[in-house]
Amino acid sequence: MKIGIVSKLFMLTTLLGMLILATIFIGQTIFFKQYYANQKVNDIKTSIQSFEKEYVKAEEDGPTIQKLEQDFYRENTTWITTLDSVGNIKYANDFSIEVHLVPSGNEDFSNRVINIPLYSLIGLEDIERLKFNLEQGSLITIDGIEKDDKVIPVILTRVNGQFTLENKLISNKLYGQKATIEPSLKNRLQIYFKGSIKNLQLPVGSVSSNIYSNRILIERIKQFQVNLVLNENYTSESEMMDYKENDINYKIFIKPIKDTYGETTYIFAMTSLQPVDEAVQMLKGYYVYLILFVLLLVVLASFYYSKKIAKPLLQINDTTSKIANLDFSETIPITSKDEIGTLSHNINRLSATLHQHIDQLQQDIEKEKRLEHTRKEFISGVSHELKTPLTIMKSCISILEDGVASHKKDYYFKAMANEVDKMDMLIIDMLELAKFESGTYKMKFDVFYIDQLIEYLCEHLAINITSKQLHVHKQLSAVRVVANQHRIEQVMTNFITNAIRYTPENERIIISTIEENERIKVCVENKGAHIKQEHLGKLWDRFYRGDMSRQRSQGGTGLGLAISKNILELHGVQYGVLNTEDGVMFFFYLNKER
Repeated sequence: MKIGIVSKLFMLTTLLGMLILATIFIGQTIFFKQYYANQKVNDIKTSIQSFEKEYVKAEEDGPTIQKLEQDFYRENTTWITTLDSVGNIKYANDFSIEVHLVPSGNEDFSNRVINIPLYSLIGLEDIERLKFNLEQGSLITIDGIEKDDKVIPVILTRVNGQFTLENKLISNKLYGQKATIEPSLKNRLQIYFKGSIKNLQLPVGSVSSNIYSNRILIERIKQFQVNLVLNENYTSESEMMDYKENDINYKIFIKPIKDTYGETTYIFAMTSLQPVDEAVQMLKGYYVYLILFVLLLVVLASFYYSKKIAKPLLQINDTTSKIANLDFSETIPITSKDEIGTLSHNINRLSATLHQHIDQLQQDIEKEKRLEHTRKEFISGVSHELKTPLTIMKSCISILEDGVASHKKDYYFKAMANEVDKMDMLIIDMLELAKFESGTYKMKFDVFYIDQLIEYLCEHLAINITSKQLHVHKQLSAVRVVANQHRIEQVMTNFITNAIRYTPENERIIISTIEENERIKVCVENKGAHIKQEHLGKLWDRFYRGDMSRQRSQGGTGLGLAISKNILELHGVQYGVLNTEDGVMFFFYLNKER
């Protein structure tokens, strides 16, 4: 069924509009909440870093630090304060009582004036109706905890009265029925002292803007103090915690720093993720990114479907231009069943037909070039390789003609006969190599047992093996392979002969076959000198003499490996040579009979 271009444009435009609407809807309903939370957390982290820098600059100046905390709240709608090393709010003297301690046995808490913070004992909203119990001159007793020369009040009791203030979080840990503090730790921390109230200091200003009015914040600070002081295994590090109360989510940030005196101070901040004004403000920023994203999406989508329609026409133009220049490397992809698709199909058929005929013509030309190249290389190789034996024969003939060494006549005739044999073997090898490299030789495949072939060759070469007192170890599998038996015999003969030639006397030759899934690996390894790494890849070249340990003086025409290479490549199999731990191994693969 063909679909017209107009229909395609209509459907693509409709889908584009639906995609935009879906993007806006999904962004509003799913991603905004997470975006808002992450954005606020990142902003607060950045602000806390700035607060830390300003705090260090303030150098323990109480009024300046309190102003920093107020400014931080106004800018981030986030409560922030600083705690000392035992979790007390620093600079809390504006909500405290000044107590003159009576003389006692404890010299540290005798006949001196100290400030006792009240935020951990009573809420700011309750102090107005109870402050008469803390009038000047009232005698009080305090149960508390002492750590790092700092006092944490736990229970404040008015002497001869029915008035008690208590930090229940800590008192439950110390005195409750389910007390969890070990007695040794309790005895080490607990202190008790008595004194008279000299002054009651209450915050000045609006209660709603004061940190002591935030009950949730104060309770979280007190809980942190309990963990810090009474939990011996607690190690406070920079952390961010989630807290939920009354279905409102909060983020709590705790960051330890070192003040100017080297003591640990904790920056403690808490923010709500639900304030309406902040949510509206964040929504405005979110919509800016959303609108930009939708605009970008519209531009990209419009560009895409415009290119989608025009792309086939541009490809047809480019492809036909290349065909005109006899370049048939590209075809036009057919992605539709309309008129453009039909045109693309017809052009592809025309290109394929032309390419087929031109390719055939080029193959014929290349074939002729290879034959000519092979003939030239053959003549060059023959002239080069025959030069040495001809020179030797010429020298022998000159010596015999001059009668200089008539008593060595048989020796020189034998030397000339050996050179003639070498020339004959060289010409046969070069003719065979030229046949393989011409590209006209067609390999015929047989099915035979590879182990039987190897056994036959070892028996045939037994005299050569025995003459050097070599030990041949065979690890063979009775596997039928698909290959040209005569040519594989030729390759194996070359590999085994090379192994015999370059293996020192009384050493080993290992011939093995290793079965894999659908093929078998044939290996011939001889113990002896390694071949230099830079020479391994060049061994297959004709007449290569790069390795001094493998000179012509040890026999061979220098063409055996080149012929073996061509035979194996005509089989289409993998082959190679590598250095083993104490020798050299030649290998090749053959396909098993299916």
